[in-house]
Amino acid sequence: MKKNHLDDACTTILVGKNASIDGSTMIARNDDTFFAVAPHSFVLNPAVKGEKGRTVKSWLNGFESEVPENGYKWPAVPNVDYKKFGYYDESGINGANVAMSATESTYGNERALAFDPLEKDGMDEDVIVRMVLPYVDSARGAVERTGELIKKFGSPAGNSVLFSDKDDVWYMEIVTGHHWVAQRIPDDSYAVCANRVSIQQVDFNKPDEFMWSEGIQEFVEENHLNTDKTGWNFRHIFGTDNLKDRHYNTPRVWFGQKYFNPEIKQDPEDGELPFIMKTDHKISVDDIEYVLGSHYNETPFDPFSPYADDDDKHRYRPIGLNRTQNSHVLQIRNDVPEEYAAIMWLCIGYPTFTPYIPFYTNMNETDPSYNDASLKFNFKDAYWMYKALSVLVESNYTEFIQDDIDFLTDARQTFRAYVAETDKLAKNYSGDELTEFLTNRNQKIVKEMQDKTHEFFGELYTKGINLSKLTFNMDANL
Repeated sequence: MKKNHLDDACTTILVGKNASIDGSTMIARNDDTFFAVAPHSFVLNPAVKGEKGRTVKSWLNGFESEVPENGYKWPAVPNVDYKKFGYYDESGINGANVAMSATESTYGNERALAFDPLEKDGMDEDVIVRMVLPYVDSARGAVERTGELIKKFGSPAGNSVLFSDKDDVWYMEIVTGHHWVAQRIPDDSYAVCANRVSIQQVDFNKPDEFMWSEGIQEFVEENHLNTDKTGWNFRHIFGTDNLKDRHYNTPRVWFGQKYFNPEIKQDPEDGELPFIMKTDHKISVDDIEYVLGSHYNETPFDPFSPYADDDDKHRYRPIGLNRTQNSHVLQIRNDVPEEYAAIMWLCIGYPTFTPYIPFYTNMNETDPSYNDASLKFNFKDAYWMYKALSVLVESNYTEFIQDDIDFLTDARQTFRAYVAETDKLAKNYSGDELTEFLTNRNQKIVKEMQDKTHEFFGELYTKGINLSKLTFNMDANL
């Protein structure tokens, strides 16, 4: 089943509030596209009230639907050339502190699709965020709205969608034209997913933990789709387990679980890696950033390793890619007032080499360097600046990687201090004044990182001059 869209393949991480270091819920994903160059902007869509008759249109398949007259404001990371490639808003946290990330391409098997094929003209992934996120008050409500829309319009692609609020994290897998299952990530657990069906045993007697499409049990029974003698394993019934999974998808889950649970020994090609995981290690934003930028670091499968066998270095598809257009961690915190609890950690560029900048989503606008990206290279744009940094570091990996690690380490320290200071100062504001304050703080950190990045470019270029092969050592006395 081939998808003819810009989105190609993504990696997802979900973290329950008791599994995180500070009681936050977190959902995160790499937005990996088919093309390495696909400029994205970071924009804020305003709230709407009483605007009847508004519609959402897909530029991919012509899908169009009316949307509710009232909606929350919400940030998004869409394609710049949306008329050619579709919107693909990717991620955001709305004015009710509900987070959504969409989509991670997911593939149902031919047995299930034979009886419920994909709907060519259905609600495509390029519009799914703008059809759902502005109109929901909770993560569970977001699953419900998405399910209702799939029931009404059908889906033209297999997709997984992430939702969260301050209490709940949900993972939804849409596998055929109309059927799906969603599972709540337990508060003390995490999950890593990578382009194949992840959800395993479904308990239909636990509606607080699972949600599902209408009639899915009957559909499976009538069409003899359950391959197991006992149980109702969603992955076995609807998913795939093939050569591509073993080399392109499953190893990414293996590496994520290896990072969070190094004590567990697993096979990177094991199609039965568990979905829900627990660890004694409390998970931070830093942990998620590391995994999303990883490339099988410190294993024989690292393409940058000077010691690994060439076959091993290219055996598995890494998590962080040159095709990653943006990477994000959507964090809803529980230790600060809800007016500034939502932070969108956004990385534009390769997550392996560039920083995740924290944006308070209670804002009026995004910085022009993010919301007005050009289709062609322009150093003023965050997209192009961080892409350029990634190319520079990778092209001189051995010489520059430690400098880049130091740059990112310093950036993370700067961000933590910035968030702590912003939280402290935010107590003095409320209402519109608070929103304006947070907007200004966002702009401040963007400018600071822009200056730091320009300075870092200078350091790398200067170092690079001394690395030239066009050199000749002469006697100092000549």
